[in-house]
Amino acid sequence: MGDRARESFARAGGRCRGIVLPSSPREAGIEFTVTAQEGRARRGVIVVNGRTVETPAFMPVATQATIKTLDAADIRELGVRQLVCNTYHLWLRPGPEVVAAAGGLRRFMGLGDDGPAILTDSGGFQVFSLSGRRGIGPRLPDETEPDRGEGFPDLDGRNAVPEARGREREPVVRRLDARGVLFASPLDGRLIELTPERSVEVQHALGADVVMALDECTPYPATAEEARASLSLTHDWERRSAEEHARLNSKSGTRRAFFAIVQGGMHPELRALSAAFLRELAADGYALGGLSVGEPKALYRRVLESSAPLLPEERPRYLMGVGTPADILHAVERGFDLFDCVLPTRNARNGQLFTAAGKLNLRNVRYRNDYSPPDPECGCPVCRGYTRAYLAHLVRAGEFLGLRLATYHNLYFYLQLMRRLREAIEQRDLSSVAEAVRTAYPEEP
Repeated sequence: MGDRARESFARAGGRCRGIVLPSSPREAGIEFTVTAQEGRARRGVIVVNGRTVETPAFMPVATQATIKTLDAADIRELGVRQLVCNTYHLWLRPGPEVVAAAGGLRRFMGLGDDGPAILTDSGGFQVFSLSGRRGIGPRLPDETEPDRGEGFPDLDGRNAVPEARGREREPVVRRLDARGVLFASPLDGRLIELTPERSVEVQHALGADVVMALDECTPYPATAEEARASLSLTHDWERRSAEEHARLNSKSGTRRAFFAIVQGGMHPELRALSAAFLRELAADGYALGGLSVGEPKALYRRVLESSAPLLPEERPRYLMGVGTPADILHAVERGFDLFDCVLPTRNARNGQLFTAAGKLNLRNVRYRNDYSPPDPECGCPVCRGYTRAYLAHLVRAGEFLGLRLATYHNLYFYLQLMRRLREAIEQRDLSSVAEAVRTAYPEEP
């Protein structure tokens, strides 16, 4: 870190003392090659732990080691090349020791040794957001929360019980300080301490190919003073995460990749400070966190656009928790490579499909007698084999087949959207895809 960056970080309340910076570039846990570019949008290839991911790429969310309603055969058939699993939930249940004994998440999930790459989050987001800590901003959802809208009943026709639907899964934070977070398990009340070292240790035990640093997702709204204090804590935790990751990689002889996360709330100067600090950690990739947390869409775009150029061009850029087709397009145009979001799977569980013409709500009475394919332009097995009328019937009847078919289709749509974006960048024709996406999915003001 240069002197100016150190001085700026110190003024922001950061901790430069004792930071361990690499004296020489360490062996990368990831290979990233940009193969084509149009404007700032780029097509590339990530090779991590022997697995190849073409970018821009969408990573389906498998919170508890499952993409809800889909099995391993579905994941293979869809061509999923990278998944996101949730460290917090898998730590609580079944436990990292259970997953490690199975040979890691890929084997545990039945995906085989040639299955997709797996990225695990740090667990911090769930602890903070589900607990409603600080009472600032909205309570943020994840895949274990009850579905919005009518949703689907249990197999016996009743509403899902808390154990099955995650209604009780709200950790109670007892302590938050430089060491880490102490919280009460929502399953049995035992006290659990989440530290940067423990988070990384659990992610390694789960067999993650990409390990995320422990950070604090700055809530919205947050004053500059609050965001600065949060950033100071985050930088200390990310430094310790990087050190523990390097130690475990060296100990095991593995080459798991490590991603750092840029935070700073809605304050561009803090985002710039965070990016400068994290560059010195020589991470394998850089994520942009703390967006899409309740802020107005116009503010979201301003922060995204000012933050994108701060991330190293030679590393993959990951926009966390985003989003709609329009949001993904907007970020691809600004040079982001990786995306994850629960939207396609959650919306499917509420009877909503993503199609080339826009969103389609199967609960609408107009589809009761509509015998056309769900999306006439889609080539997935659902659209080739079923009608809107049948899917609408399954949704209204609360049949789980409807949930499964809708989930499969929505993920197929997202994965095909990414393929179209990659091909358009290669052919320097991104504008044609952009026009189609924005016509079907207008950007929010």
